[in-house]
Amino acid sequence: MNRFLPYLLIALGASLWGAIGLFVRGLTDIGFTEMEIVTVRVVAAAIILASIGALFYRPQLKASPRDIPLFIGTGLLSIVFFNWCYFTAINELNISLAVALLYTAPAFVTILSRIFLGESLYPRKVIAVIATIIGSALIAGAFNSSGSEIPILGILIGLGAGVGYALYSIFAKVAMRNYSPFTVIFYTFLVASACLIPVSGLWGKADLLFRTDSLLYIFGLGLFPTVLAYFVYSAGLEKTESSKAAVIATFEPVVATAIGILVFHETLGSFQLAGMVLIISGVLLINKNSIKIKSTVHM
Repeated sequence: MNRFLPYLLIALGASLWGAIGLFVRGLTDIGFTEMEIVTVRVVAAAIILASIGALFYRPQLKASPRDIPLFIGTGLLSIVFFNWCYFTAINELNISLAVALLYTAPAFVTILSRIFLGESLYPRKVIAVIATIIGSALIAGAFNSSGSEIPILGILIGLGAGVGYALYSIFAKVAMRNYSPFTVIFYTFLVASACLIPVSGLWGKADLLFRTDSLLYIFGLGLFPTVLAYFVYSAGLEKTESSKAAVIATFEPVVATAIGILVFHETLGSFQLAGMVLIISGVLLINKNSIKIKSTVHM
């Protein structure tokens, strides 16, 4: 049983990420905008992480001021942008389609890593990128002749989530040359919170913010698909090859799709299903025996 525990922990982390739509839809129904939901998520996560750090990781709460630009990259250019795109896509599209577009991130990571980090680009990566592009086109309905309206803006925003997550991989890779994963994620959410709180306008919704159901959703959003997902995924990752972990993490879109269908009664067309399969296949292909650097967190 012990040898399977890391795999179970990784699958649990992926499942928690896949459940994020429950909290986003709940807060949207209460009356919060996507940017306000981004704000409450990062602030709740920062508070929880600060509490955990003060109790168990106090030495890892230290960081040099000269590295603040890196955390602006992970916190503002990635986390804030990524979360806004992802939460907007969840509300504009089916949850399953939003998470499928999020999974274009490995393709963007491949391209950006080649440009900024000089990483190699071999045939398997190229094929995976092409599969991702075709899968995204299928989800967008590019090959659907039924005449149904294509939510182009929603698709572009969903792809933006993939770009934002890819940017995190670039900035975090540099930051983790000097810091632990906990330090990187803590300052990522701390910087994101500091940037968002002054401009979010949340206090104009104090009547909604301090409702019991709002506080439960906010706490749940900060804890379950954010901090807890990170910790259980990392615990499993410590005992598992990162390539295997990346494959197991594709359980996330399965959970997201199941929630979308069972809870929100969403439906998927054959082209959309085919697009999802292509994107996930691209993820599996790009990760097959090729990941050199451990992924530390999914946002």
